[in-house]
Amino acid sequence: MPRIKATFANQQGELLSGLLETPDEMTMAYALFAHCFTCSKDVAAASRITRALSKKGIAVLRFDFTGLGNSDGDFANTDFSSNLSDLNDAAKYLEENYTAPVMLIGHSLGGAAVLAAAQSIPSVKTVVTIGAPATANHVEHLFADVKKDIIKNDEAIVDLGGRKFTIKKQFLNDISSHNSTEHISKLGKALLIFHSPVDNIVPIEEAAKIYSSARHPKSFISLDKADHLLSRREDSEYVADIIASWAGRYLGITKLEEERSSGTSPGVKSGHVLITEQNQLFTRRIYAENHQFIADEPLAYGGTNLGPNPYEYLLAALGACTSMTIRMYANRKNINLKNVEIILNHSRIHAVDCTECESQSGFVDKIEKSIKVEGDLCEEEKQKLLEIGNKCPVHKTLTNEILIKSVIS
Repeated sequence: MPRIKATFANQQGELLSGLLETPDEMTMAYALFAHCFTCSKDVAAASRITRALSKKGIAVLRFDFTGLGNSDGDFANTDFSSNLSDLNDAAKYLEENYTAPVMLIGHSLGGAAVLAAAQSIPSVKTVVTIGAPATANHVEHLFADVKKDIIKNDEAIVDLGGRKFTIKKQFLNDISSHNSTEHISKLGKALLIFHSPVDNIVPIEEAAKIYSSARHPKSFISLDKADHLLSRREDSEYVADIIASWAGRYLGITKLEEERSSGTSPGVKSGHVLITEQNQLFTRRIYAENHQFIADEPLAYGGTNLGPNPYEYLLAALGACTSMTIRMYANRKNINLKNVEIILNHSRIHAVDCTECESQSGFVDKIEKSIKVEGDLCEEEKQKLLEIGNKCPVHKTLTNEILIKSVIS
């Protein structure tokens, strides 16, 4: 699966480091993964779960919180509130560069973080916790031996899992303010809770607190014999399988892997296209004879932005056909064309403002096509390529009289 490096700034302007695990084929949904306390995005559970989910069509961004892993900043100056801020920054990065996340997944303290952050990320529809405490204040027991020193000296060195970290008084003050499960009762998202009955880091009673505080829809899965860090690969893959299956109910996603392995992917004849609903919003699956696509609408129009909108596909068809036709002609005539690049846009204009249009009332659809050619070309050759490009089959279809016959059954 393609793995994309992600870098984005936190609220202090420090750069956070992440990895976006993406599917080989179509991306059905985007998710965020929050790692455990003092861990990093590269902890085995995070990497295995996100990779496994990408095989199911779910792209997942895992990133290092401020001061951890490859992210900038000083861990000693962070706290639970800064983790929540980092999660919001990561969600904003996905929204601006890909698609806003519809799922939050949190492991250990990361689970408490996604529960607390979910309401501040409007696009999120589902939340998953793995071995998570109900509240951030749960981690205070890790500092029990040095709590007095932290309060007295404003900070102390704490050994956590064989690594030493500076914990400041402000961290204790911050987690003590996150000691209520009220936000879980107001979650308003579908919730899936994973926990092991033999977890010796976060006891399973914490899962019970989360479950009893949350409202339906909520589900609990016991990770029998799994340790807190999900050290065994089969435990991580099991978690990913369950998440993908469970998420389908709430996100309207279909697992391509199952479609292909079961042979249920619809057969489409050559020259035909099949459109099916992926959800009851605007996400649509498009099937050609040998290919599959997704069409959608932007978030601002009520869609989930998982694919181009119909007009973008229309422009893509015209642009691709124009480019292919120009290339075919240049190759046939031995024209020194190194590269061709086309930008298109669609708009609607008043007919009275169009001097080239036959209609003089209402609106006219206008498509602007800007063709950039590279190579040792004279002006005459450029003009010929422009002329040939405007004769491509799709261009002719759009400018000729079109008969569309529709039936319904």
